Formats: sequence, C-alpha cells, structure tokens
Amino acid sequence: MSAPRSYMPHRSQPMFITWLFVLMVLVIIMIAFGGATRLTNSGLSITEWRPITGALPPLSAAAWQAEFEKYKAIPEFLAEHADMEIEGFRFIYFMEWGHRQLGRLIGLVYFIPLIIFWRKRSLPDGRELRFVLLLFLIGLQGLIGWWMVSSGLVNDRVDVSQYRLATHLGLAFIILAIIHWTWRDACDDWPGRPLGPQFQGRTVTLFGLIFLQIICGAFVAGTHAGKIYNTWPLMDGGFVPKDYGGLTPFWLNLFENVAAIQFNHRLLAYIIIIHAIWVLLSTHYYKPMSRAMNVVLGLIFWQVGLGIWTLLNVAPLGLSLLHQASAIALYLAALWLMRTAWVDKH
Repeated sequence: MSAPRSYMPHRSQPMFITWLFVLMVLVIIMIAFGGATRLTNSGLSITEWRPITGALPPLSAAAWQAEFEKYKAIPEFLAEHADMEIEGFRFIYFMEWGHRQLGRLIGLVYFIPLIIFWRKRSLPDGRELRFVLLLFLIGLQGLIGWWMVSSGLVNDRVDVSQYRLATHLGLAFIILAIIHWTWRDACDDWPGRPLGPQFQGRTVTLFGLIFLQIICGAFVAGTHAGKIYNTWPLMDGGFVPKDYGGLTPFWLNLFENVAAIQFNHRLLAYIIIIHAIWVLLSTHYYKPMSRAMNVVLGLIFWQVGLGIWTLLNVAPLGLSLLHQASAIALYLAALWLMRTAWVDKH
C-alpha cells in the first residue's frame, strides 16, 4: 500500500496560496515604499536600530524633539535639510518608520503562518528547505537594511553607501522572485516538466540581465548619477563620456564614477533590448512563451522610454518613482517568461 500524501490537504490549499500572494504583494509594496523613502531623503531620519522598541514612534513633543536633535547631529542634516523644522522632520521620520514597520509586518506575515502550516504538515514534501531559506533571507534583509543605513551616519557621509544600497535592493528582488515562483508552484499544484535547454538559457539570460540592470539602477540612485549628463543619446557630446575611465584602479569606475555608472546603465538597456528581440523571434512559435515575451518586450520599451524621460527631466521624484515601479513589473514579467521555459503545463 502506498503512503498517503503528507502535504497540501485540500482545505489548506486556498489558504496557502492566499498567504503567499499576500506576502508577495507586501514585498512589492516594500520595494516601492523603500524607493520613496530614499528619494525623499528620509532613510537616515532614524539614527538608531531598535527592532523591538522602535516599533512605536515618538509619543510626546519632548520625544520628537529628542529624535530631531539626533538627526541634526549627522552630516545629512546640514547638507540636505539645514532649514528643516520639526514638522518637516516628522514627515521624513514617518517615511522611514513606515518602511521599518512594513518590514516587521512582512516578517510576522511570513513567520506565523509558516509555523502553522509546518505543524499541520501543509508544506510540500521535499521543499521545506525553500521555506527555511526564505525565512533566513527575510531576517537577513532586516540586518542588511540597518547595515545600509548605518553607512550614512559615519565618516561625514550624507548618503548611504551605494554598495550597501545595491545589496539591500538586490536581496529584496531575490526574495520577491522566490515568493513569486513558490506562489505559482502552489497555484499550479507543483507541476511541470522542463522544456528544452535552449529555451531555459535564453530566458534565464534575459532575466539575469534585467536583474543586473536593477542593481545598476541602485548604483545610479546611490550616486545621484541620474542628475548629471541629462541628455540622450549622447553623454557630454559623445556616445561614451570623456570621464568614463577617470578613476584608478579601473574597476572603481563601475561603482564610483558617476559618468561610468550612468553609461553602463544606458548600455545595458540597449543590450537587453537586443537580447529580448532575439528571444521573441526565436520562440515565437511556442505560444505560451510568445505571449509572455510580448508583455516583457512591451515593458522593456516602456521602461527604456520612461528612463530617458526621467533623465531628460533631471530625475524628478514622480518620474523616478514610476521608473522604479515599472522595474518591478518588468522583473515579474521576466520571471513569468522564464517560468514558461522551465514549467510546461500543456
């Protein structure tokens, strides 16, 4: 007699799917809200990391003033907000506080149902490690968030380290990918057989390029590279800016030279367009991939056009936020495309 299946009872399946979907939406909101926090120069407004007691904001005028005085003591205050009054500080404080609260909420929304599903043996057999890994990554993301913030509080810095910003954003997108893929697995009842390796390689490469472009975007944001060379298609009168290799050793230009950082972001966009068109032409006869690829390519052209528009307008807040939100949509669409090559339900 064969052993009964020990996971996914029928009554738990809808709850399991809903749990993963809610978690995915919260992570999307977290990424978008994090971008707004950074773009409004709010991220350094809370100068301490208090995972428990920090859940409550200041509750009195004296407490607000004390927090404001702590903020006045860091270099960013004089550089960015020297004329700020207490009401302006409340705004940026609540932006950062809300970002941290959302992180706490994501941790609870993931951890508590995970324990319940685990005790009820409702996790899919052989995939428990994925859920443990995700729990670890969510906890690690909180630590990296403070590691990032702390870099802007020392050594006369007025911004967080672009290296740490890119790490924080990159891990957020990795977490989003794992949750999305697991949600789709649950919706499809953990299905599928892989298609040919030629499809897998092409879609993985495109997904990897888009992820790399998001990381490049973090370096653009972290160095304010989008506020210079506000022309297109040329930079400083040429295709390649004159200052591209101005730092030594050369590899520093990739991460600290604003001219090189912006040029690399542009160049990678062109590479993504070319690769995406090739994927579309080479997979058009397979309808599930063709549908997904049409969406991906449309979002790529939208994102590139939006990026140019944002650049020409010197990266205003609204366009910058829309550019980041569109990156999330493109990333998920590329993940959907990649899944069509890895999981075949037809």
